[in-house]
Amino acid sequence: MKNKFELLENEIDNLTGIPESMKNILKGNCKKLMNQKMNIMVTGGTGSGKSSTINAIFGTDKAKVGTSPDPETMDIQCYHYDNLVIWDTPGFGDGTEADQRHARNIVEKLHEKDSKGELLIDLVLVILDGASRDFGTAYDLINKTIIPNLGDNKEGRILIGINKCDMALSGRHWNQEKHLPDEELNKFLEQKEQSVKERIYESTGTKVEPVSFSAGFKEEGKEQEPSFNINKLLFYIISKAPEKKRIITYAQADQYRLKTDSQREDERDWKEETKEVVEESFLECVLVGVKMGAEIGKHLGGSKGRMIGAGVGALVSGLGYL
Repeated sequence: MKNKFELLENEIDNLTGIPESMKNILKGNCKKLMNQKMNIMVTGGTGSGKSSTINAIFGTDKAKVGTSPDPETMDIQCYHYDNLVIWDTPGFGDGTEADQRHARNIVEKLHEKDSKGELLIDLVLVILDGASRDFGTAYDLINKTIIPNLGDNKEGRILIGINKCDMALSGRHWNQEKHLPDEELNKFLEQKEQSVKERIYESTGTKVEPVSFSAGFKEEGKEQEPSFNINKLLFYIISKAPEKKRIITYAQADQYRLKTDSQREDERDWKEETKEVVEESFLECVLVGVKMGAEIGKHLGGSKGRMIGAGVGALVSGLGYL
């Protein structure tokens, strides 16, 4: 993030017609944003595709740190992507004793606080195996372990992803050439999402928005198969992220995804929608403490919207990955 912040500082210094006092506020706010840590816990059943999902969003270069040498006492792995931190939990469904141990570790991590006294984990991404007909283990994990330990902001800290949607009907109704579902499979996926949504709400009173996707398969030594709806999944991740941490998540994700054209999407332009969410939250956070009325209009010639376009908007384009 250091180089990105230096770029932002240069962009701010190059803005014309803005008092130094305002520039200093902008730079201070940017520095605070760039120093944030976004912590995402990824969990799910064995074989659900947790690792492939992480790879599809953020690339395959995992920097593993903080892993205990004794898997019996600590088996949550930590991956650092610059200021983004992924906590990858072991898969559930390999035995009662192992699942209970994993559950205890997850609960402990969900209650852990950072140096500021705030909950460490910002978001829990639960991956379900869309090729499976039985979500029993996953429902137990969600309803009995995760949701009861999310604190007051339950709906803001959990996201359900249904991976392997290309195999949801045993591979039928999936266009292998275009890597897209046909109409019948789309309808089936919508019904499955609704079913998951209703089951979780009935059990916990918590509203979730499941996202069907395919992380794509990558055989060693071969090219990554195209993914499906990864941009949609990223949109929901960023939408649930704390406003001041959205740029951290997007920066790392897009850094990887700009290098590949392997994403396929449904009918919406999720990448563009994600960009708009990030830009809006970024500007809101950067502009905290800057006078938005006549004084700023006097320097940049217009309303807040024009000011953003003419002035602080340069910061967004200056990032390079927005």
